[in-house]
Amino acid sequence: MTALALALGLSIGLEPWRLVLLTVAVFAGQLSIGISNDALDAARDRAVGRTDKPLARGDVSLRAACVAASVCLLLALALSAPLGWRMLAAHALFLGSAWAYNAGLKSTPLSLVPFLVSFGTFPSLATLSATEPAFAPGWAWVAGAVLGAAVHLTNVLPDLADDERTGVRGLPHRLGPRASAVIAAIALILGAVAVLLGPAGGDIAAVGVLSWVFFAAVVAVAVATVVLAVVRPPSRVLFRLVMLASLLLAAQLVASGGALAG
Repeated sequence: MTALALALGLSIGLEPWRLVLLTVAVFAGQLSIGISNDALDAARDRAVGRTDKPLARGDVSLRAACVAASVCLLLALALSAPLGWRMLAAHALFLGSAWAYNAGLKSTPLSLVPFLVSFGTFPSLATLSATEPAFAPGWAWVAGAVLGAAVHLTNVLPDLADDERTGVRGLPHRLGPRASAVIAAIALILGAVAVLLGPAGGDIAAVGVLSWVFFAAVVAVAVATVVLAVVRPPSRVLFRLVMLASLLLAAQLVASGGALAG
């Protein structure tokens, strides 16, 4: 997410100091989300033997993690403030939504909502950091929300069994791995269509070659995901394919930076 914020900022031509503040603010915010998630999940991670988590291993105290998450959250907001109140408000919405997911929405059928809100808002963090702040156009909101949906629906696939054991039953758990992967792939195709046609005002003839290349790549990987999900038992390959399609959609969004700023 930090790299994507940097890329979007570069693509719309942010001044260097604004670009630095945007990137560091997003980085601090992502640290607060990740650390708070591990802090809230520490007991669950210990229960399922997550030795890859420092909190679950006991290498870091829960108190230290909570303090670190809070400091990072405040730092993210403080760094956003010089970029304007609109950027501050948008980043606060982004972070509040993500923290709400960590705090309990992840275990409900509404687990997808924070991803739609946070990722949908994300492109506007760059455009609201500009000298003349403006919200990102509607097609960018759609692409961001779709990207968030795909990330959520597939990011939990490797941990479905552990989550079930510890009482976490979000939307992907209820849908199952095959349906989650298929829905994520179809959503990414819709997002690719939005980024392809949105900047051109719906005029296919005005779409550039690079946009077609990214669009074709997203669609190819997404279709492969759907086919694999239908003909073979769910596996980590589905997770990797959807993540690849998500990265391609993110690259497609960055490549449309000129239209994003406009």
